Amino acid sequence: MTEKEKFLVLMSRHEISNKKQEEIIAKFEIKSVGDFLFGHDLEKILSKDEIEKMRNAYDKAELDGSIENMQKSGIQILTVLSENYPQKLVDLPDRPLILYCKGDLSLLERKGVAVVGTRMPSNYGRLTTEKFSKRLAESGLVIISGLCYGIDEIAHRGALDVSGKTIAVVGSGFNHIYPSTNTALSKEIAEKGLLMSEYPPSFVAKKYTFPHRNRIVAGLSDGVLIPEAGFKSGTVHTKEFALEYGKDMFAIPGNINNPKSELPNHLIKTAQAECVTQPEDIIEFYGLQAEAKKNRAFSLNFDEQAIMKLLENGEQDFDYLAKNTKIPVNILNSCLTTLEIRGLIRKLPAQTYALS
Repeated sequence: MTEKEKFLVLMSRHEISNKKQEEIIAKFEIKSVGDFLFGHDLEKILSKDEIEKMRNAYDKAELDGSIENMQKSGIQILTVLSENYPQKLVDLPDRPLILYCKGDLSLLERKGVAVVGTRMPSNYGRLTTEKFSKRLAESGLVIISGLCYGIDEIAHRGALDVSGKTIAVVGSGFNHIYPSTNTALSKEIAEKGLLMSEYPPSFVAKKYTFPHRNRIVAGLSDGVLIPEAGFKSGTVHTKEFALEYGKDMFAIPGNINNPKSELPNHLIKTAQAECVTQPEDIIEFYGLQAEAKKNRAFSLNFDEQAIMKLLENGEQDFDYLAKNTKIPVNILNSCLTTLEIRGLIRKLPAQTYALS
């Protein structure tokens, strides 16, 4: 890590604005963090208070040791000067200059859809979010969200449940995951996907950090899907960033009497978003039908594959499936329930089933 990158780590600890950080790294060469911090007149860029706090807190051995400890604990530090800094973020007007990451960095270059919405979804919102997240993840899309309550956590969990990939962008440091109830989920995402933040591990979330991190969620995505959200939801920030960045917008229509469907319904009505009623709408939009079909079959066990094959010929009743798959009734019931929960099939009247 270069001295200039170490200075970015130092500035991230003290919440120096991105604009000031951009000006410093563009204007100065930094051969030594200490020499630069104490040997340059920075008052034209930083406030006296910011300079004093950094100078009082700076200790070369401590800073180097902290960076080394982060790296030993599996935290990869990307800066705007790094070769592997995400290309999708390079040209953003307020790009993060530093990213703390745990997990698979290759996901940053893959096609992904951000799934964002209300923290208190209705049952309809939960079911549609789970259905879309699972199918989109099976198609090969990376599911991106913010690890908060509600739509965020359902989206992450949906991707993981089908062995798909997901990126969580948090508004805190890794040592203070918010909400704390999602700490276990954050660890699983770090192991199987990618956990990332622009804040150092010890940073505690603040009110402004959540809307601020939404620009990264939008920036990393190719498209943004909103299942449920009201006009006062923080999702509005993600929507605005996505439209500003020229991202694809998707919205799931909802009950016109449900306040939680206000935002997606409005986006559809004003032609700001594509109206999607099935995951296949997005899968086809990105031309991923073949990949989705392959991944769907790969993720099913033998009995589930046999059921799906029969249903490819059209609607079938329970007795027909039992007779032609020769699966014991109790196991067949379990398989059908699992396939229905995953959104792969739907149950019709008279114990009849069809592909979703």
